[in-house]
Amino acid sequence: MIWIIMIAFMIIGGIVNSRLKNRFKKYSQIPTLSGLSGKEIAEKMLIDNGISDVKVISVPGKLTDHYNPLDKTVNLSPEVYQGRHVSAAAVAAHECGHAVQHATAYQWLQMRSQMVPIVNLSNKMMSTVFIIGLIGGSFIGLGFSSMLTIFIILQAIVTLFTLITLPVEFDASKRALIWLRSSGITSNEELAHADDALKWAASTYVVAALAAVTYLLYYISLKD
Repeated sequence: MIWIIMIAFMIIGGIVNSRLKNRFKKYSQIPTLSGLSGKEIAEKMLIDNGISDVKVISVPGKLTDHYNPLDKTVNLSPEVYQGRHVSAAAVAAHECGHAVQHATAYQWLQMRSQMVPIVNLSNKMMSTVFIIGLIGGSFIGLGFSSMLTIFIILQAIVTLFTLITLPVEFDASKRALIWLRSSGITSNEELAHADDALKWAASTYVVAALAAVTYLLYYISLKD
């Protein structure tokens, strides 16, 4: 049963990621009204929100864009950092949305940041528990029921993290679109494209959350 669930979500995730890449490729062909690069857009959004202690830097890769609250950096992939198109504007503004969340002590972002080390540890422990389960846990005094309980607790932590991520991502996109509209960076048509691109980006987090919840419910059902 678990393999069917995993395959199903792999297929769904693949479809969503494919649509996301296609949307960003399509909108990367549409130049913005302002002609500003992703870097310039990010810097302008930060300034407009009164943020002066966040740096905008370029990082290698594709779709590697993210905000790092630890060193206060908006990290943009080369295509977004240098791009002067709708996709670059949408992504740059979205990542700056996280910077604004950080600056205004947005509670969901704070909760997610605090959970990161716990989630990383939980993922590592889940792999360890899984391996122990495969080779048999009786030699360390753990039966199937005990290992399953530990696995459920660890999966619950991961699931909670994916659920907390949803309002963080949706709110960052909302802040991005509001600013893009008020700043005049994009026309109404370009704004609609940016909205569409960010919705597809957010859908990847929705799929991840649904998968995590489904896995958790499945593991709980094994306890019955």
